[in-house]
Amino acid sequence: MLMTMRNPATPLSKNKNLLKWVAKMAALCKPAAIHWVDGSQEENDALCQLLVEGGTYTKLNENLWPGCYYAQSDPSDVVRVEDRTYICSLSKDNAGPTNNWEEPFVMRRRLKKLFNGCMMGRTMYVLPFSMGPVGSPMSQLGVEITDSAYVVTNMRIMARIGSRVFEEIDKDDKRVVPCMHTVGAPLEDGQADVAWPCNKEKYIVHFPETREIWSYGSGYGGNALLGKKCFALRIASNMARDEGWMAEHMLILGVEDPAGDKTYVAAAFPSACGKTNFAMLIPPAPIAEQGWKVTTVGDDIAWIKPDGSGILRAINPEAGFFGVAPGTSDKTNPNAMKSLAKNSIFTNVALTPEGGVWWEGMTDETPAELTDWRGNPWTPASTTPAAHPNARFTAPASQCPTADDAWEDPSGVPISAIIFGGRRATTMPLVYQTFNWSGGVYMGATMGSEMTAAAAGTIGKVRRDPMAMLPFCGYHMGDYFRHWIKMQRTLSATPRVFNVNWFRKDEDGKCMWPGFSDNMRVLRWIIDRVKGRTAAKETPIGWQPHYKDIDWSGLDFSEEQFNELQTVDRQAWLREIMGHEELFLTLHDHLPKEMVYERELLICRM
Repeated sequence: MLMTMRNPATPLSKNKNLLKWVAKMAALCKPAAIHWVDGSQEENDALCQLLVEGGTYTKLNENLWPGCYYAQSDPSDVVRVEDRTYICSLSKDNAGPTNNWEEPFVMRRRLKKLFNGCMMGRTMYVLPFSMGPVGSPMSQLGVEITDSAYVVTNMRIMARIGSRVFEEIDKDDKRVVPCMHTVGAPLEDGQADVAWPCNKEKYIVHFPETREIWSYGSGYGGNALLGKKCFALRIASNMARDEGWMAEHMLILGVEDPAGDKTYVAAAFPSACGKTNFAMLIPPAPIAEQGWKVTTVGDDIAWIKPDGSGILRAINPEAGFFGVAPGTSDKTNPNAMKSLAKNSIFTNVALTPEGGVWWEGMTDETPAELTDWRGNPWTPASTTPAAHPNARFTAPASQCPTADDAWEDPSGVPISAIIFGGRRATTMPLVYQTFNWSGGVYMGATMGSEMTAAAAGTIGKVRRDPMAMLPFCGYHMGDYFRHWIKMQRTLSATPRVFNVNWFRKDEDGKCMWPGFSDNMRVLRWIIDRVKGRTAAKETPIGWQPHYKDIDWSGLDFSEEQFNELQTVDRQAWLREIMGHEELFLTLHDHLPKEMVYERELLICRM
């Protein structure tokens, strides 16, 4: 039984344009029913029960994991499909060489064919959502039409959804981004459904000028939760460029010093570089005892906008965490573990016999028996992982113990520093500060990291990932660099820019830095630099801390170790700069001249 209080087919909006669009899409997709999503707890419970009955969800043990559900995807539908993701701008030149492009007219014709009758036998959900606090001047509105109840229940965690968003849409004050999604698996009369419907053919398509998103064939994560990467980065980056703000793949955290003064920092790390861990950092005990605290505003996406006085302010447009489960534990990220302990959804992790979940790295002891992410029996002797490397948890941000008091402030939080960091075994020191903003843009533009399971590709290969935005920038990457450079001209105070690398290894292949909570020592130096409280030494690449500038309380880390970790090997850096050239040649016709000048200056300093 679905809904006792209202008829879900009755529209919840009076907006004529929205009603007309929904009717048009229903005529195209031919669903068996239409459900206008109100976002209520009652509705969510009914949808989860529907998913349990259909075999998509398994209700977890209520005593161990209250309000939690478990899902296994189809083995072919487990990661973002970057090779099937398109930016269909009117001009191929606007999409740039780092995006897949197709002529919009051709793509629309193809999509219309694919979407024709795609929801037969299924319910079409009309899901309104707000990216950012409802009513905030920094927020944006969208409506996702989907035939997946899995998407609706996950989006309820990841964004603000339901009746209050329809009320905002009815005010007709803001443009609404239309998002079309289907798993691409219509049902004939009497045809039995499968637990995870999807299609081998997949398209994730963005039309930047009309602010539209069309997603076909996948029910997984960022391919289907269209408020996330599709809207909050690819479409929003176009909006931000046109309107003078920034949509970035960044965490936001607050650092409170012993005097109670709080400083906010944004940081861009590619997938699997410890972004969620850093966003929920717990300072080492000796530093915490001094009165230092870290609070979380967001772990993945930041929308950053100059306020009336020229200060950059940021909001987290999301309302939840869509985190990689493997490697998350009470040791590596206790705050994430507390955040996901209830009212969460787990996808492609392993299931325990007592109705709980498990993944690699979660506990020191591996359970004796599990059901793996493919639904097969699993033991420690098994040769395959119990959880998929890209297994995910969807958890409400409001449950994070370190949630910042201002995490839902409609005017955002002021950003004083921007940090870039990739996963690099060599060359990159633990931390350095750029000499200025354009140097910071160059640093972010040339950032590199080793590939991970979050993106389909070769694990271990190093690729350039400018500002961690390579898969997510919705227009030409050269123009994106230019937008960063132009942003400074609107500011009265420019955030300081830093680079960190937690992953440098020694000659034996061992990580040289302990990482996790000890990253607070580096973060504290960054805050002290922002506040003008500490000195630094000049190096060819930027400003670096002296050994004595770092608080080593409770950590046995010698000056010799620190100096090795901070080494700037000039020959290695010259090879690194040659690697920058490969990206610049790709973007050459749109590359801002400042990037060429910064590269020349860097070579001169070597």
